[in-house]
Amino acid sequence: MVVKSEFIPKTSKVSDRLSGTADVPGDKSISHRALILGALAVGETKVVDLLESSDVLNTAEAMRAFGAEVIRNRDQSWSIFGVGVGGFAEPNKVIDCGNSGTAIRLIMGAMATSPITATFTGDESLVGRPMDRVLKPIELFGAFSLSRENRLLPLTIKGSADPISINYKSSISSAQVKSAVLLAALNAPGKTVFYEPELSRDHTEKMLTAFGADISTELSDEGYTISLSGHSDLVSQNIFVPKDPSSAAFPICAALMVKDSNVFIPNVCQNPTRNGLIVTLKEMGASIAIENLKNFHGESVADVRVAASELQGVKVPQERVVSMIDEIPILAAIAATAEGKTVMTGLRELRVKESDRISAMANGLLANGVKVEEGEDSLTVFGVGPKGVEGGATVKTFFDHRIAMAFLCLGLVTKKSITVDDSRAIETSFPSFFKLMADLGADIS
Repeated sequence: MVVKSEFIPKTSKVSDRLSGTADVPGDKSISHRALILGALAVGETKVVDLLESSDVLNTAEAMRAFGAEVIRNRDQSWSIFGVGVGGFAEPNKVIDCGNSGTAIRLIMGAMATSPITATFTGDESLVGRPMDRVLKPIELFGAFSLSRENRLLPLTIKGSADPISINYKSSISSAQVKSAVLLAALNAPGKTVFYEPELSRDHTEKMLTAFGADISTELSDEGYTISLSGHSDLVSQNIFVPKDPSSAAFPICAALMVKDSNVFIPNVCQNPTRNGLIVTLKEMGASIAIENLKNFHGESVADVRVAASELQGVKVPQERVVSMIDEIPILAAIAATAEGKTVMTGLRELRVKESDRISAMANGLLANGVKVEEGEDSLTVFGVGPKGVEGGATVKTFFDHRIAMAFLCLGLVTKKSITVDDSRAIETSFPSFFKLMADLGADIS
């Protein structure tokens, strides 16, 4: 387990116009999947613009532990020499996934249908997050798990030596659960079928298709059905990782809030299962232009141009939340600067992220003078307009990168500066955040 050192607070102050190009890092979700599928493919998979954050580097180290060769090349690309589906070796050390729920849940699925045993752990945030939602389906394949009470980390999984295919209906739309099932299905005979009520982010399906898997998705009255035929070889690929829309959300919202700002963000992933924030911001009146749309391995990629805007509060459709689940913290922050209230429902999943993000945002906004109403699965923010947020408080981040970045962006326009109690978690997803924001003109110290 990672032992945390002393907190590193950061303070953001009222800033003048933000301008320039924000070259945000590669997409975290796609980076994790490129490493895992590259390790399960035959031959060399080359990855360009891999996110080199602590979360993703932990995944690279995990793939090495399972027998793949993972190399960072001199040109900053990465090469993964895979072991093939079913070829994972038994690791001789504990797999530490740090802060990443995506990494640990996908890796558990990927090894669950091989006759090997692995023990998993993470940092003090990850060891408190639920694993039952993934353990249930992978045990249906024939895997066995041993864990702490309430199925918490650390835990050990004994993969199935004789896996079977499954039909699994998920009550929640979760890309992590879906991906764990699909990765386990690769080494199970026959067809595995997964059902979810709304289409969660589909990077795994798109990348599996690019690697040659036999996979299909269908829409019915009951939701989405994803089918995968097991025992198909994956063929190594050259992967270009587009820029992360969840990271781009922070300079986008900062530029919208800070008067006279104009920011350009190239090559941002525009996957429809990830674009809920931009759709919502446009409904609020944001000046956002999507330019130069293109396609890489089934992923839509475009340049994003943002100008400062006066926003109005909105009611976010509940079915849209799945496409912006990681952006709810920054949406709550920018909603504080809008005119009128912004209502977000269907947020229950945020209770079990890196922190309880509903509670963390509500408490942080209240401390900085913004009225909010917190429900079990909802958050309503009563916006006070672009010049009305008082600020002045120190926000508890609970070692959650998105809580920290959301309040640092909000502090750029509050009457008094905002301090976050700990900024270290930002390294897990956006290691260049402070330099990028400083280059745009943000005052964060």
